[in-house]
Amino acid sequence: MLIGITMGEAGGVGPELALKAFGSGDICENFILIGDYEIIEYCNSLLGYNVPLKRVTDVDELTRGYFNVLDMKLLGKEQLRIGQISRESGYAARSYVEKAVRLALEGKIQALVTLPMNKESTRLSDPDFSGHTELIAELCGQKNYTMMLSGEKLTVTHVSTHVSMQEAVEKVKKDRVYNVIKLTYEALKSYIQEPRIAVAGLNAHAGENGSFGKEDILEIKPAVEKAREEGINVEGPVAPDTVFIKACKKQFDAVVCMYHDQGHIPMKLLDFEGGVNVTLGLKVIRTSVDHGTAFDIAYKGMASTRSLIEAFNLAVKMCGRK
Repeated sequence: MLIGITMGEAGGVGPELALKAFGSGDICENFILIGDYEIIEYCNSLLGYNVPLKRVTDVDELTRGYFNVLDMKLLGKEQLRIGQISRESGYAARSYVEKAVRLALEGKIQALVTLPMNKESTRLSDPDFSGHTELIAELCGQKNYTMMLSGEKLTVTHVSTHVSMQEAVEKVKKDRVYNVIKLTYEALKSYIQEPRIAVAGLNAHAGENGSFGKEDILEIKPAVEKAREEGINVEGPVAPDTVFIKACKKQFDAVVCMYHDQGHIPMKLLDFEGGVNVTLGLKVIRTSVDHGTAFDIAYKGMASTRSLIEAFNLAVKMCGRK
């Protein structure tokens, strides 16, 4: 088993997180970092981690006991802009992901774990870039996917993510809600015998029988009923102001959310450092840290490795199940 870790934004916390997690023994040797060797070498020296490094050009060249870097040769130390928006590092970060996905599709790595990119940096070379999830799905040629965030207290999936609120409301359609319920169920049943899923309403009080909008009645409820007819233990639409409390009390194993912030806000409130981002429905296994590039603390050795460790461990677990 080999896990590929993408370096993420060079000027963010990605390089130091990977080095620190390896140096502490919290991520093991069965991984290769896909990024730029010179950046990793500089970060290792600057922060005094003294991690043994090895530059490789192919996944077959790994050396046990070393932090192996698949060197993309896109950035050098002179191009590094710590804590700053950078077209060069944004382009490089996207290229690391493209390489990792190709390796996964070719079966050379069994999963990829992504460190954070900065959307503003990447949009300087790719104006349409909206996030890792959408990019990886596009590279895999898949349209039926969803984002899952998982932590110790709560797991959520999303009907839509990186779109405007107006577009998010427009995307609440029966077929899409049903598909996300199915993707959530398939993910959960691999490690929970009888998953219990809640579907959050879109409107206040789940629309209160149509008083505050019709989407809950016309789109969400029929999707829930269809899934229930297929034997899925699912309830909804549940009022969004109470559904997360119920999930935290273990009444549900996951909550299907209608848009980005409906799921992200409770997750980050409950477990900002330990949450893991998983993309469901893809040809490849992909997990990610659930935080950004943290420009304000980059290259200071302050960033927590917990989310990376959890993401790495979950990727290993998912590879075992697969």
